[in-house]
Amino acid sequence: MQTLSWIVIANVLSTLVSIALAAWLSFRFLSTLVDRLVCVSAGLLLTVAFTRLLPEAVESGIDSHAFGWVLLAGILGFFLLEKLALIHHTHHHEGDEHHHHHGHDAREARRGGIPILVGDAFHNFADGVVIAAAFLIDWQAGVLATAAVMAHEIPHEVGDFMILLNAGFSRRRAFVFNLLSGSSAVVGGVVGYFVLDAMDELLPYALLLAASSFIYIALSDLLPEMMRRSRLAQSVPQVALVLVGVAIAALIGAALHAH
Repeated sequence: MQTLSWIVIANVLSTLVSIALAAWLSFRFLSTLVDRLVCVSAGLLLTVAFTRLLPEAVESGIDSHAFGWVLLAGILGFFLLEKLALIHHTHHHEGDEHHHHHGHDAREARRGGIPILVGDAFHNFADGVVIAAAFLIDWQAGVLATAAVMAHEIPHEVGDFMILLNAGFSRRRAFVFNLLSGSSAVVGGVVGYFVLDAMDELLPYALLLAASSFIYIALSDLLPEMMRRSRLAQSVPQVALVLVGVAIAALIGAALHAH
């Protein structure tokens, strides 16, 4: 049960830290810092996916054809879920430098704050399962996965806060509702632990789906945000920050492996 305790603690910390930092950033409109976090989180997600989750799935002995099909199914599945608005990834807000027309987020908010929160609950539940799968490998993988989830969730939650505020939520109400939505990560972690622990043959497939989630978010959402800016003075720092994310994941992995 020690592993379950670590899974619950990791999901609680990830939820509380990401939402608290997102609230602090949102209420002060620190868009520049948010953009930097997006770049760093892209590097973190890709590094954890390609250097930890996918290798662990391969070492589990999964059939190579199944490996490719599950990874493809995961990426296409997340694409379909986003198209159906069951999940969403938002990292922009009014007054940022993304050059959306004025009122872009206010109009997006007309979809209503509750559907946004419901979609987030699904997304956070999946993050909880990802963290559970990683901890079932070993605690080092769990820490890396938690760091990657947290890095992505901070700019993601900033976008959520701005949409909810534009939809008429007070700051306190937006914080409480985001916290409630984020709590589904703990539920996902607990469910993931019991299901994957009881049927350990599913673990490599869970790792592949976790990797496909990280890859999809990075390649379809985070990196395209940077591609909208073509000036060299903007591109060089963005590339550098992506590499910072890669370096952070590598350093965390090396430090954990040393212990």
